[in-house]
Amino acid sequence: MVDREADPWLRTTPLHCTASAMIVHPESKRVLLRWHQRQQAWLQVGGHGDPGEHDPLQIALREGREETGLTDLTPWPDASLVQLVIVQVPANEYEPAHEHADLRFVLATSAPDDARPEKPDAPLRWLSLAEAREATAEANVEEMLSRVERLLVT
Repeated sequence: MVDREADPWLRTTPLHCTASAMIVHPESKRVLLRWHQRQQAWLQVGGHGDPGEHDPLQIALREGREETGLTDLTPWPDASLVQLVIVQVPANEYEPAHEHADLRFVLATSAPDDARPEKPDAPLRWLSLAEAREATAEANVEEMLSRVERLLVT
């Protein structure tokens, strides 16, 4: 989609791209999860591309900075795409149910104590991998956590 569609990030299409990232603190082997009100779940940070944005990694970085206040986020251990998931998004008062083709990366911070939620209804939690697995019921997030765990042990 990213290579073939004129604007794969266009929110008005029933299936469109989003970009997200699991934020890690490699030293403590913890991950940062954010409460997503619409999904009613603890998930990774991320979201839609803004007009003019095309690079999924840059979108994930921007979203990560906005949603956590962490200014030192960097791709980790490199800039590779780690997971691609089709996510069902429920309807709300503004838009119908639709799907996200979510491109997922891993970002690292060396300053975990600097994390601040962007709004009160989107709290953040630093968790061990085991705690993160307990906090989420999303199979695709559990798979992402497994992929992050493999990266953290190498």
